[in-house]
Amino acid sequence: MKAVNYISDFETWQKEFSFYIPVKVRFSETDMFGHVNNVSPFIYFEEARISFLKHLGVFQDFNEEQEGIPVVADLQCDYHKQIFFGDSLKLYVKTNYVGNTSVDIHYLGINQKEEVCITGRGRLVKINPQSGSPTPFNFTELEKLKG
Repeated sequence: MKAVNYISDFETWQKEFSFYIPVKVRFSETDMFGHVNNVSPFIYFEEARISFLKHLGVFQDFNEEQEGIPVVADLQCDYHKQIFFGDSLKLYVKTNYVGNTSVDIHYLGINQKEEVCITGRGRLVKINPQSGSPTPFNFTELEKLKG
C-alpha cells in the first residue's frame, strides 16, 4: 500500500477501527471502464460517517434551536486498489482526533478479498447554525466522540 500522510503506522492505525458499514457497489457508481467513479468513495464516506455518528449518539436531531450542527470542513480519499461493480466493501470509520470545535474522522475501505481499496480522512466542525461560527462541543458530545 502506498504511504499516506495521515497514517504513520498502518497496522496500528487499522487495529483502531471497530465500527463499519457494508457497502455493495452499484452499477450506477461505476464509469465506462467498469470501476467505481472517483466521486463514489466520498458518498460511501458520508453514509458511513452518518451511521457512525448515530451509533455514537451525536448529531442525531437537527432543528433551528440546536446549539450546533456538524459541517464537513475538508475531506480526502486515497485510492489503493480499483473497486468494481458488485464488489462488497466494509467501510470502517473512527475518530482520530477530537478538538474543542472539530473532530478528525478516518476511513478504511476493505473489499471482499480483504484488500485495502481506499483510505481517507476528513474534519467535521461544529458550527452555530445562525452565525456560521465554530462552537465548542458540549461535555456529552466530547465524551461520546472520544469513545
